[in-house]
Parts: sequence; C-alpha cells; structure tokens
Amino acid sequence: MMRRIILFLVVLLALTAQAQKKREFRGAWIQCVNGQFKGMPTLEMQKTLTYQLDELQKDGCNAIIFQVRPECDALYESQLEPWSYYLTGEQGKAPQPYWDPLQWMIEQCHQRGMELHAWINPYRAKTKAAHTLSPGHVASRHPERCFDYDGLTLLNPAMRENRDYICAVVMDIVERYDIDGLHIDDYFYPYPTPGVEIPDAAEFAANDEGYTDIGDWRRHNVDLFVEQLAETVRNSKPWVKLGISPFGIYRNKKSDPNGSRTNGLQNYDQLYADILLWDQKRWMDYCVPQLYWEIGNKAADYDELIHWWNDNCHNTNLYIGEDVERTAKFNQIARKMALHSEMEYVQGTVLWYAKAAVDNVGNYGTQLRNNYWRYPALHPTTPWVDNNAPGKVKKLKVIDVNDHRVLCWTAPKAKKWHDEAVKYVVYRFDKKERLDIDDPSKIVCITEENHLELPEQPRKTRQVYVVTALDRMHNESNIQKVKVKY
Repeated sequence: MMRRIILFLVVLLALTAQAQKKREFRGAWIQCVNGQFKGMPTLEMQKTLTYQLDELQKDGCNAIIFQVRPECDALYESQLEPWSYYLTGEQGKAPQPYWDPLQWMIEQCHQRGMELHAWINPYRAKTKAAHTLSPGHVASRHPERCFDYDGLTLLNPAMRENRDYICAVVMDIVERYDIDGLHIDDYFYPYPTPGVEIPDAAEFAANDEGYTDIGDWRRHNVDLFVEQLAETVRNSKPWVKLGISPFGIYRNKKSDPNGSRTNGLQNYDQLYADILLWDQKRWMDYCVPQLYWEIGNKAADYDELIHWWNDNCHNTNLYIGEDVERTAKFNQIARKMALHSEMEYVQGTVLWYAKAAVDNVGNYGTQLRNNYWRYPALHPTTPWVDNNAPGKVKKLKVIDVNDHRVLCWTAPKAKKWHDEAVKYVVYRFDKKERLDIDDPSKIVCITEENHLELPEQPRKTRQVYVVTALDRMHNESNIQKVKVKY
C-alpha cells in the first residue's frame, strides 16, 4: 500500500512539473492605500518591503505591481504632485530620512529578477480618509476640474485638461524611472452608491459630443483617456507595458447576449469602462480582470468568468487577478490553477494582495513555491511591440576563479533597444539528456549578470549548460551551450 502511495505522489509531482508553463506572468499587487505604510519610518518600510520581496521571490513571483499614486500624490520624487499621505501621513511632507520608494523598489525588484510595474490610480484625487490636501495638490489648485461623489474627490473624466494632466504625470514617471510596466486599476467613473448620482448631467447637456445617452458619453470620455495613455507610454518608451486591471464582470448576459452568466456590477454599464474595445484596439498590453470570487459563487462564479475572459480577450496578454484570502478560505487553489492550465489565452496570475501571500494565508505561498510556481518562468512575449529575438550570447565558457567554476559569457551585439539583451536564461542538463529548453524544470536562473558560479558536483559528473539571451520584450535568442566536466 505504501509503495502505491509513494508511486502516486511521484507521478503527481511529475505531472505538476510537466504542466507548469515556461512563460507565465506571476505578479503581486503591493498597495499603499490601505495604510499599511502610512507614517512608517524609512528603515522600517524598507525592511518590511525587503521581507515581502524576499518571500515573494521564494514563492516564484516574477513581477511586482507597486502602488505609487493613490490619490494624485506620489510615492516617488515628483515636481508635479505632492508626496503621498499614504507614505508619510501628511500630504506634501517628504519622507525622513529621505528616500524615493519607487526608485528603491525598481532596484530591489531588478536585483531579484522581478519586473516592477508602477501602479497609479488615474482619476481619484482624494479617498474617504480624513486628511488635508496640500496646497500643491491638483484638487487644491484646480477644484473646478474635480467633482465629489459619496465622500470621494475625483478628476472629472470629461475634461481634456485632466486627461492631459494625468498623461503628463505618466510621462514624467516613464521618462525618469526604469519601470517595466505602467498599471492602472479598476477605478474609472466611481463605483455607484445607491441613490447618489454622478454630478455631470449639466455638463453632458452643455456638451454632449453628439451622444444622446449619458452612459455612451461617459464611456467615450474614458476611451479617449485610455487611448491617449497608450500613446503617451509608447511614444516615450515602447518597451514599457501598459496594463489595466478591470472589475471582473464586463457585462451580465441579461444586459448583453455576449455577457457572462453572472449577476453583478458591470464594467460597461456602471464604471463606463469598455474593456473589450481597449482589447480590440490594443490600447493595453495586458489585461488583469479581478476574479476575486470563489468557484460556485451564485452571483459571479469564478469558473464562468475565467471561461468568459478566455473566450473574449484575445488581442492582449490575459492574466487573472486572484484573491488569495478567498481562494484559501474555500480551499480552491488546486481547482483554480487547473482552470488556468486549461485556458488557451490565460498567461498568468496577479495576487491580491501581496501581503496575504507573504503571510502564507491557508498555505497559499507554500503551495506556490513547492508546486505551482516551483520553477522559474519567463514572461509572456508582447509580439505587437517587438517579435524579434536578440542575437546569441558570445564567448560562452567555464573558467576557474579561486577554486570555483564560473560560467561566463558576453552580450550579443545590438544596434537598437529591441536588439539589446537585458537578461539571460541559464539551463542545466545531464550529459546524455535532450536539450529541451521548453522544460522549465531545467532553468537554473534568469539573471541580468553575464556570469554564474556553478555548484559543486561529484567527481566524473558530466553536464551541459545552455545560455540564451532575452530582450526587453522577453523574446529569447537561440542557444549557446558548453559541456562541463567535474
């Protein structure tokens, strides 16, 4: 009996390793708007973030989505917007000792082989938190460009001045920081409060842009912003990926025959966000619908929704936003991961939220690092931006350095940004093994360095190391290989 159980476990582990994808976006949201960092001293916040990044790296994460603009204020040095209330506890007050959280996070993530995506909320000018806006805040300088809604203050999406302003803020971030992505979440027009109307009826009556329905007019306003945002990012640094994370329901079937069999709030009708149009126009590089429900939820069944997004979002990279705590509560990580593997177009996961995975709620983090994300993964490619691989690495060899064997190589030649090698993938195979670089279990590391110290092996061991180059869009070069004899 015991032998049968052991055999079953061995087969299960083998199947799990085989099922793991070589390319997969494995992200986690690190938020600040919940107040987890507010007023925290610099060294304590750095220590907290270091611990989170270390644990997420062990879990297999390869991307961090870090909130840097919660309410038209900044967790980075900005001449356009004040320091964030959610950083120092006082809007406009610089951190002491001084540091730049965004720059620090970029460096820390890149050292760990992770991407850093800067997460902004475009329209929100003030949350419901009781605090005073600084004199330099956009809502203090231009109250006429804002409206209040149920305790929130928002930049009016109908105003071109606000679209231009948000894009200027984005341009500033993209040009000054070496970010890998620019990310916006699900807040467009405000989430509706029963009995509270958005105060823009008079504005619609005065300038309806040719629309007869106020909902169509609001969607048009958001469409204009998303298109301009995409142009802003791509005209500055085309390799910076634009990601959008919408609420998990586009439309219910009772509103649209093409909608999902759900019964909840709708992006299209209540938030005025036409996600499928943005996908068709390819105004975003990746989409992360927030499927925070459990499998079997009566109003919004996870199984129904992941199939719906897989069937309808094909022009951009599709990742799924996962609620760690709810998944753990219903013990559904295995069932959800199985659904992921069945979906043709789902290419990754983003964890809501990072701290829940770090705290290992319901052994979620343990299951990632020991099973689902056990081996490293390359990011999905973005072929509409760049589909050409860099050249092969050069001068691959093994040298002895202070009694240690070191694998080293040089970068391929590059004329333009899309030719440049920015990372390298190192694979290891036994001497007689087929060189299958599609097997993620053979990946030793993904690194920015051009050398790697090799581990000690028993005498007479024969191995083959393979190195490939990755460009900024994660296109992978042809292989170079070297035999290593111990």
